[in-house]
Amino acid sequence: MDDIKFDPQQTEQIVTKLQRYFSTELDLELEQFDAEFLLQFIGKELGAYFYNKGLQDARAIFENRLETIDEDIYAAEKDVL
Repeated sequence: MDDIKFDPQQTEQIVTKLQRYFSTELDLELEQFDAEFLLQFIGKELGAYFYNKGLQDARAIFENRLETIDEDIYAAEKDVL
């Protein structure tokens, strides 16, 4: 899997959230560079877990929809005499 990349706006939003979390929950000031470095680390080391979970969730939705379509197709069948 390739590294997870965010566009500059997404990166800024995530960095702001990291800084806010560190400030309010840990009473630590996280500088811009450190927050971006932390984001890169999280993406590289943990990103695959989140990515795979998203794929599993999407697969479950797809399978559910496929099951519904299959039921609809069977329901549309005509009786043969």
